[in-house]
Amino acid sequence: MTEISIDPSRSDGPAKTLVVITGPTASGKTVLAIETARRLGAEIVSADSRQMFRGLPIGTAAPSEEELAAIPHHFIGNLDVTEYYSAACFEEEAIALLARLFSHSDYAVMCGGSMMYVDAVTRGIDSLPTISPRTREAAYSLLEHEGIEAVRRRLAELDPEYLATADPDNHKRLVHALEICMESGVPYSSLRTGQTKPRPFRIIKFAIDLPREILFNRINSRVDHMIQSGLVEEARGMLPYRHLNALNTVGYKEMFAYLDGVWDLETATARMAKNTRVYAKKQLTWLKRDNSVIWLDGTKDTDEMAVQLISLLPTTRQ
Repeated sequence: MTEISIDPSRSDGPAKTLVVITGPTASGKTVLAIETARRLGAEIVSADSRQMFRGLPIGTAAPSEEELAAIPHHFIGNLDVTEYYSAACFEEEAIALLARLFSHSDYAVMCGGSMMYVDAVTRGIDSLPTISPRTREAAYSLLEHEGIEAVRRRLAELDPEYLATADPDNHKRLVHALEICMESGVPYSSLRTGQTKPRPFRIIKFAIDLPREILFNRINSRVDHMIQSGLVEEARGMLPYRHLNALNTVGYKEMFAYLDGVWDLETATARMAKNTRVYAKKQLTWLKRDNSVIWLDGTKDTDEMAVQLISLLPTTRQ
């Protein structure tokens, strides 16, 4: 193994730096983040919106106990599935955490593929109203009883500008936009400034790139491994909470359909793999729009990628 390491304790080194490691699902973010953090003497801030919830380690591909023991991780299994959480909550808590981490290290590593959570820290989220329980219940009641098409129709009335640019199949974001419209009384789009908030630290973003065939094969293998590792039983234990936002995601929706008798296990597994591949493509589309991302060759081994990544980090104050 080629050793390149940086002393995190030096006081005259570079400005504090947040190293962001992202990429599509199953691209190898976790292992690269651990190796990078080990070399930098840094801790890892997870930016995965699902891994924050306890009781879902298989379906969210959360770091293993061995991986968690190797490097201190934050925002892994820290929430109950019944707790409300948002990208705005994450922005506030992650920025506060980073201030503490940077008090004893020049580096922190953020790892995850939840792009809104990554953007919450690296760009910032516009100031939006806090959603009341009454508004949240009304929005999700509309989705549950009348379907996503009813949500789209309501958004067409309240904020056609946002609806014209939104992903029509992203239920979570459509409902969130509807909540904002209902709570604020103005279009969600009118509250979105698109301005990047200044941060008191340097941000350098890396993403893992893989040929489509290799990525899709990894996704298929991961899904098979999840099934073999007990995903069905994990989902069965979450049936009482299936209506919650934390479980309205790829993997659990397909397992719930299997447990309901809608599909057999083979069909549910195939649908899960397909929907995961679709999600990966959406992640890539999001990342390709960001010109600040430095792409790493995911066909290289983890050690090589970590060496390359660290070689690209600034070493002097700017």
